[in-house]
Amino acid sequence: MFLTPTARRLTAAFAMAAFMAGASSAVAQTVPDTHLKAAREAIAALNATEQYDIILPSAAAALKNELIQKDPNLEELINTTVDEKALEFASRRGDLEREAALAYARTFSEEDLKAIAAFYNSEPGKALLKNGSNIIREVAQAAEIWQRGLARDLAQAVGAAIQAKVAAQPAPAPAQ
Repeated sequence: MFLTPTARRLTAAFAMAAFMAGASSAVAQTVPDTHLKAAREAIAALNATEQYDIILPSAAAALKNELIQKDPNLEELINTTVDEKALEFASRRGDLEREAALAYARTFSEEDLKAIAAFYNSEPGKALLKNGSNIIREVAQAAEIWQRGLARDLAQAVGAAIQAKVAAQPAPAPAQ
C-alpha cells in the first residue's frame, strides 16, 4: 500500500497520539487514587492550572473572528454556534487537571503533596501566593542593583591592586 507523505505524517501523528494516550493511561493506573487526590488538592491550593482557564475562551474568540471575517453575513449564527460548542468543550478542562495531577504525582510523594496543599491552604501560603510575584520582582531589582555595585567595587579593587603591584615592581634596568 502506497501512502503519500501527508498520509504518512498523519498516520505517524495518530500513532503517536494513541501511544501517548496509552502511556498516560498506564501511568494513571500505576498511581494510587489517594496519591492523585493529594496531587489534585495541591494543584487546587497552588492554583497551578488557573492560568490556562483563558485557553478555551481565547480559542473561541479567535475562531469567531476568523469565521466572521470569512462570512460576515453569518455573524449571529457563528457567535451562537461557537458559544454552544465552546460550552460543550468546557468539560475537557478536566483532562488538563488529570494530566497536571499525574505530573505532580510523578514528581512528589503523596505525603509531600499533602504538605504542599496544607501550606498553600494556610494563611501564610495564601499570602505567599498573593504576594509572591511582587516579592520576586523586588528581589530581582535588588539583585540587579547588588550586581552593578559588586561589579563596580570589584573593578575598583582589582584596578587598585594592579596599580599597587606595578608600583612595587623594581624599575627596569637602563638599556646599554
